[in-house]
Amino acid sequence: MATKVLIMLPTYNEAGYIEKHLSELSNIRQTLSTDYEITVLNIDDSSPDGTAALALKAQLTNFEQIINSAKIGLGPAYLVGFSWGLARNFDYFVEMDSDGSHLASDLPELLSACHSVDLVIGTRWIAGGSIKNWPWYRILISKLGTSYASTALRLPLKDLTSGYRVLSRQFLESLDFSTISNKGYGFQIEIALQAYVNGFSIAQVPITFVERSHGKSKMSAQIAFEAFRYVTKHGFERIFTKDNRR
Repeated sequence: MATKVLIMLPTYNEAGYIEKHLSELSNIRQTLSTDYEITVLNIDDSSPDGTAALALKAQLTNFEQIINSAKIGLGPAYLVGFSWGLARNFDYFVEMDSDGSHLASDLPELLSACHSVDLVIGTRWIAGGSIKNWPWYRILISKLGTSYASTALRLPLKDLTSGYRVLSRQFLESLDFSTISNKGYGFQIEIALQAYVNGFSIAQVPITFVERSHGKSKMSAQIAFEAFRYVTKHGFERIFTKDNRR
């Protein structure tokens, strides 16, 4: 029996790329069909640019869509996807952006790694990983940010903010979603911390990250501060209590 995989796409104003992205996923899904039964779930935050309508227009098979009533953010959107997929007995859950930054061509390697671990993190800052079309200062900021997070939280991981991941059902079932606090990219740090401190296995797989060619980045000072505050708070907690399990 093929392994059931749910690819979750949290979207907000991705009309410029969503159709191309779904087409690329459809193509790669066909090459993986012998081993995986893959469903794509678009989780749209009521995008005013018509992203959801364009996603439906693509007419993919094994495609589902959830439209949130308001802009709830990355973390809450993924929690919606996790709950939806757990209720439908999926084995693995893929997190992936829909702005062109995460390549469908990297998916086979991520899925291959997931059979032996509970969390696979697509990683830019290891051998074989790369970034395309970023200026030097964005690379520097990203490296400093993830280095601070991994050092403060004492995690042996090179790309804590990466949003291209595969999570096992077993790991997700262990989490209390009501305690997950981060809404922005700090969500990725929080999830990785929970996997590590609770003894779940983690693999880092190199990916190529491509700067988006359509739309605007969702990054903001508020999102960055949320992540910084979380890392700093829990970094001190890990120094004094050595335990952040939930």
